[in-house]
Amino acid sequence: MLRTILGSALALMLLTTTATAAEGDSECLKAGESISAFYVTKVAGADEDGVEKGQDLCYRCLYGSRPMVMVFARKTDGNVPALVKKLDDAIAANESAQLKGFVTLIGKDASALKQEGEKMAKKTGAKNVPFTVAKETESGPAAYRIPADADVTVVFANESQVVGTHTYAADQIDISALAEQVKQAIN
Repeated sequence: MLRTILGSALALMLLTTTATAAEGDSECLKAGESISAFYVTKVAGADEDGVEKGQDLCYRCLYGSRPMVMVFARKTDGNVPALVKKLDDAIAANESAQLKGFVTLIGKDASALKQEGEKMAKKTGAKNVPFTVAKETESGPAAYRIPADADVTVVFANESQVVGTHTYAADQIDISALAEQVKQAIN
């Protein structure tokens, strides 16, 4: 009987450890992790980047190992327009460092996301930031583990590795902290 109890306790411990590890795996990318390819459809913005509106591509792949800022947004209100404007300015100011960035909208309705991307491009006047819709529309690219409860997730990468990630409610984006992270990403 003692063996049965110990065996059951051990099995329960293993099950609990596995469940905890699986939950930990769902956290967003961490510094030092590699960024992977994911496909989007360009819906607006960055008219001079050589990518046509409606084209399917991997912007992460197009940008290669350059420093980049990837914004994944479920909402586009609050501080999101200010974030996009700041990112657009940072890309222009860091042309010599080849800083790149893009916004990927995620959610349930791809058609509504495309319309929202077009509205955001007009609202922000961003010249260097393309607005895209993820092929994995509802949750974003699985390998990026975008938290389901985050309105906005920002991933900074350089040399194809994550420099930092931040998640926010749309109205609580810390733009000054993100500007500092841009400096770290390009160095």
